[in-house]
Amino acid sequence: MKINKYLLFGLISILVSCKSTRNQVSLEKNTPKNVILLIGDGTGLSQISSAFYFKKTPPNYGRFKQVGLIKTSSSRQDITDSAAGATAFASGVKSYNGAIGVADDSTEVATIVEIVSPKNINTGVVSTSSIVHATPACFYAHVLNRGLYEEIASDMVASDINFFAGGGTKFFNKRADERNLLKELETKGFNIDTTKLGDINSIKSYSKAGYLFKPEHMAPAAKGRGNFLPTATELGIQFLSKNDSNFFLMVEGSQIDWGGHGNDAKYLITELIDFDYAIGKALDFAEKDGNTLVIVTADHETGGFTLSSTTKKTEEGREYSDYNEITGTFSTDGHSAALIPVFAYGPGAEEFSGIYENTEIFHKIMKLTKWKNSK
Repeated sequence: MKINKYLLFGLISILVSCKSTRNQVSLEKNTPKNVILLIGDGTGLSQISSAFYFKKTPPNYGRFKQVGLIKTSSSRQDITDSAAGATAFASGVKSYNGAIGVADDSTEVATIVEIVSPKNINTGVVSTSSIVHATPACFYAHVLNRGLYEEIASDMVASDINFFAGGGTKFFNKRADERNLLKELETKGFNIDTTKLGDINSIKSYSKAGYLFKPEHMAPAAKGRGNFLPTATELGIQFLSKNDSNFFLMVEGSQIDWGGHGNDAKYLITELIDFDYAIGKALDFAEKDGNTLVIVTADHETGGFTLSSTTKKTEEGREYSDYNEITGTFSTDGHSAALIPVFAYGPGAEEFSGIYENTEIFHKIMKLTKWKNSK
């Protein structure tokens, strides 16, 4: 009888130990080593839907299994702008429209870049706008108003970012204060290129790399920018992950928003498809790596965009809706208050299901990675 008790006790101990081990393995599997956050500026559900009708290859959006929704209002307005939206993503706080890395009371708030850089985690930002525009700026700068571009550029120099690519040379080398920030970045160890994107072999010996093109914003994809965004996304991933380093990368498809503001469906859709190719680069890496969390979302919707049936006329002049042909239509030339989809892939992706505030993107990243608490 006593032997049976010992056997039973031993069996229970083994089962408890196995369960504990399984729980630990599960916990480790849900802890991403890297995070890639892709922001399609101004991209709501209809913008995303356009890829499923107009892209010639299967959209990368279709590769996600975990989908959620965020509420996007800023601290003072029902409808957010890009600055308040990106501050929510980068720092986890609601702020007023126009705020770059500051709270509603105008005090500075720590960004993801500032939180993780001291922990030897590489960071980068990529954008098809100027690199000092609202969305990328919120990840490294602190100014009271998004229009203070030269101050934002100065904050880039003072930051610990390892990689950036976008437009905006004039804010670095044609400044009112006559500082040449490109030279200052080189002094900080950056390889700066204002001519073309290189390949990983041309920059892998550097600790930091920056690419700046055009005086202000990049050209539209259909008018000369080409495949800059997916190429820069891939290059950023390769550079930040070299030597098996942990990293955070933010990628913005800026000009989807501009197509919405201009009520230009063709412009919007070509930019959305370009952004979808960048999503593909992130997912390809994450699938091979196994330790990378990919999040795709937007700061807000722009244009009140929808995919309508094309209105046509019969020979008699009577209007009718052709349900076999889609036309992009708009209800506004500004932003809207629509809930915004969130797509997630990788360790902890299920955390992004449900409906929640935009600030939760930041808090969920920090919870899953443990970056905020790690040394």
